Amino acid sequence: MLRELEQELQKNRQFASDASHELRAAFAGLRVELEAAHLYPEQTDLHDLLARALRGVDRLDAILTDLRVLGEMEAGPAVEPQQVDLAELVRDEVCRRVDRLPVQLRLQRGVTVQAVPIRISRLLTNLLDNAQRHAKRIVEVRVSRAGDNAEMTVADDGGGIAECERERIFQRFTRLGAARRLDRKGTGLGLAIARDIAQAHMGTLHARKSPSGGACFVLRLPLSATAPIATAVNTGFAAAEEGRTREPDRRRRDPART
Repeated sequence: MLRELEQELQKNRQFASDASHELRAAFAGLRVELEAAHLYPEQTDLHDLLARALRGVDRLDAILTDLRVLGEMEAGPAVEPQQVDLAELVRDEVCRRVDRLPVQLRLQRGVTVQAVPIRISRLLTNLLDNAQRHAKRIVEVRVSRAGDNAEMTVADDGGGIAECERERIFQRFTRLGAARRLDRKGTGLGLAIARDIAQAHMGTLHARKSPSGGACFVLRLPLSATAPIATAVNTGFAAAEEGRTREPDRRRRDPART
């Protein structure tokens, strides 16, 4: 028991150190930009300075938002779990998004789990954000049964993840070279949060190679004891599924509320 307690304390100390480092690095970058503009105002392009400063503020906001989500999760679920049809949740979440690439859906109805909907939505949001960041042309979400489990996969046709890195990417504040190059505002917490959510629901989340050569993230959750027999498969693109054109909501959304 003492050994386990010491390991948990060490883990918390390491996380606090990593979080402090990330925040200080973001603040330091912002401070350098502003100090340089203050010392050399005649050499400063105001529009460019404001754009860089806003990117720094966005990164700080993203880090603080993810830290808040982690704190809320460790404090326990905000609401009681309920019956969730994964196909309906995926469809609703995808239709709310405005993405660079359309999301292809392959959804089996009647795949239900006991879950906190806002948490599973957050998990899906993190996986979709990651897929949209790396994909070239294809982002696909599938929901189906896999024995006694519900299975949801989010796949893309990007550069993929080396097999030796497929566990490391779930560690907090881990960002591979491709992720740093494609999104400088990333926090390195998105996939860690997604796995924490899966484990809090007695499930698993792991990465593998997608059929198109990119990355595929596989979520498995225990099926609800009262889950009906899934009989239908829904295929197609998210935009076509509703049979109408949705006006995109381009206002910035707080990812913690998705």
